[in-house]
Amino acid sequence: MDDKTSQPGGPDLTLGVPVDTIPTEGFLAGHVGNEPVLVVRRTDGFFAIGGECTHYGAPLAEGLVTGDVIRCPWHHACFDLRSGEAVAAPAFDPLTRWKVDIREGRVFVVTPAKQHRIMSQAKPGPARVVIVGGGAAGFAAAEMLRRRGHKGSITMLSSDQTFPCDRTVLSKDYLSGDAPDEWLPLKPPRFYVSNTIELQLGRTVAKIDREHRSVHTVDGRVFSYDALLLATGATPVAPQISGFDQAPIRTLRSEEDAKRLFQDTRSARRVAVVGTGFIGLEVAAALRRRHIDVHVIGRDTLPLRNVLGSEIAQLVKATHEKQGVIFHMGTELTGFDRGALTLSDGTRIAVDLVVVGVGVAPRSELAERAGLIVDDGIVVDTEMRTSDPTIWAAGDVARYPGGRGGATIRVEHWVVAERQGQIAALSMLGVSKKLGAPFFWSRHFDMTISYVGHAAHWKHIEIDGDVESADATVRYYGDEGLLAVATVGREMDSLEAQRQLDG
Repeated sequence: MDDKTSQPGGPDLTLGVPVDTIPTEGFLAGHVGNEPVLVVRRTDGFFAIGGECTHYGAPLAEGLVTGDVIRCPWHHACFDLRSGEAVAAPAFDPLTRWKVDIREGRVFVVTPAKQHRIMSQAKPGPARVVIVGGGAAGFAAAEMLRRRGHKGSITMLSSDQTFPCDRTVLSKDYLSGDAPDEWLPLKPPRFYVSNTIELQLGRTVAKIDREHRSVHTVDGRVFSYDALLLATGATPVAPQISGFDQAPIRTLRSEEDAKRLFQDTRSARRVAVVGTGFIGLEVAAALRRRHIDVHVIGRDTLPLRNVLGSEIAQLVKATHEKQGVIFHMGTELTGFDRGALTLSDGTRIAVDLVVVGVGVAPRSELAERAGLIVDDGIVVDTEMRTSDPTIWAAGDVARYPGGRGGATIRVEHWVVAERQGQIAALSMLGVSKKLGAPFFWSRHFDMTISYVGHAAHWKHIEIDGDVESADATVRYYGDEGLLAVATVGREMDSLEAQRQLDG
């Protein structure tokens, strides 16, 4: 995805730079050939790492350093400054390490150094790990187990027919036609082979036998476990209205959904998006980029108002309308007949396709039937462990103590799911790691919104900047203090908010 044809900025580090040009406890951005490199100065020496995030290639020189960690400005991936390891999703691959040579008061960086990873002190770990689910959380758990040197077996049981994919791409670049199929997998098939991860696709689990520590699939297979991770995700909710079961309905949850939707919209001239959540609006933006007429239908007066407040909601609506998206707000579906949707305000919209994005429900039936504690999701502790000490849960299905004052919340964010999977894996190995504040990003045409924290409700909002000009930081406060921060066009503010809310 990256363009390597132009030389990165900053000094040529092969020629050396004066030691005093690198601030103590800071860094200097330069390059070795066409490779951007950061030289970091700590109290015990100098370190050099690659200057681009291994997730989407963001310039780390625009990121934020906290202790021995640098945070990516785009999607908040975290890297260890000394080893280059990706210590927090959404990045998984480490940064390149470079040898640093100090001669005559100058710092030289010429050749890459041998890669090494942080190895936490951990117990041997469970002999047999079974992961139910092939999404973000399940993948991140399997990857972290192997990265930390886990020697036992890892079996992933996924009801999907495709390899774990980057679902953030589906509603954005893929549907707009800007992302080829090869961008979708989180890792290629050889990753699972080389890491001895047994990924079984099209394998649906029917029940969990806690007494015998085994899971049973619908086709009669039995998989025994010493540690089980439930990463079953969530399923889209469909409106229950007259005639709607006869409508050409599509949802977007999996790679298969995205490919079918893309094919269907090749011939569609008018598409209705039911629901004004992030996925629905990203789908609307992607389809408009392909010059398809898009109508968005929502009950509220503004899209995303309950999540972001009226100011950013108005910006989102205006941004979409400027690109030709037509909104039908303050109304809802009442029926479908003869190729047209009927709304509660009497409007009829002839459509070729209907994309439903009115929310999802956690897929917690397996856990409930197994007798685990379930409350709008599988209830877990700070290490993602359920009421059974041999079973963990992560991702959209997990309800965890992540709210202010230890309140339990269930968060349907991609990065959160990946980080929860990583924490569950570390817990299996006897390593405790704190889950930071939730983070997500959402892109609407050329505008990106970043959001840190969790504010289901708030008392008041403080705005710094100009929301209408897409240059603002919006802070949401409750009785407990700062709950969340949304930013538009202010990556550093988002990173600072992450550091503050992580505690």
